Amino acid sequence: MAVAATLFAERGYRATSMQEIADRVGITKAALYYHFAAKEDLLRELTAPVLDELEQALSAVETADDPETVRWRAIEAFLDVHLRHRDTLLMLVRDMTLLVQEPVADRFKAAIALTNTLVSGPRPGLAERVRAAQVVAGLADPVVIFHEVPPARLRKLILEGARTLLAADGPIGDHASEPVAAQRSHHRAGGRPAALTEEDAAEIRRLRETGGLGVDELAQRFGVSRATVYRSIKTH
Repeated sequence: MAVAATLFAERGYRATSMQEIADRVGITKAALYYHFAAKEDLLRELTAPVLDELEQALSAVETADDPETVRWRAIEAFLDVHLRHRDTLLMLVRDMTLLVQEPVADRFKAAIALTNTLVSGPRPGLAERVRAAQVVAGLADPVVIFHEVPPARLRKLILEGARTLLAADGPIGDHASEPVAAQRSHHRAGGRPAALTEEDAAEIRRLRETGGLGVDELAQRFGVSRATVYRSIKTH
């Protein structure tokens, strides 16, 4: 399965033969057919873990009570599953016809639709739903486009982008029509981290010293308050 995933990602599913898989593994094609009756069986075995994990993760997210907690847990769960299985996703994207095959297509569509719903928040309007769809699409695409970037680094950058998009016009969902001060309060309590990691704090100091970025811009980029930015600068 590991060899099949690699070859499918490198060459495409349809361009890879069972003979090539057997040759790379170092067995006969007959031995390969003993374990997998057809190439389609390999495809199902490779995609099942992605879909199983995604469905389980999103199901667990729904148990949270706070909409903002649900939103960010959904974002992180969706992203983490994609990062863990990005070789499989690369294979699917390189051969787009695979994404329309049942039941793979139906399960992916259902998972994406549920993620969009969780990110949209309660009682969303069209604007909230559109922005949620943008965020969810922005979680998956970079995983494939920048597949050579280390997962931890890529995860950080993707989540920064999601925070920036969701904060662009204030929180979405129930708080969209509240006063700006109230929106900021809700946002800090939900989607924005209360503290920075050591890596983030070091990056803030670097950008402050070499990039000339202001406190407001740094706070928005890292999704934290101005006070948190000041603390990271002064404690160094």
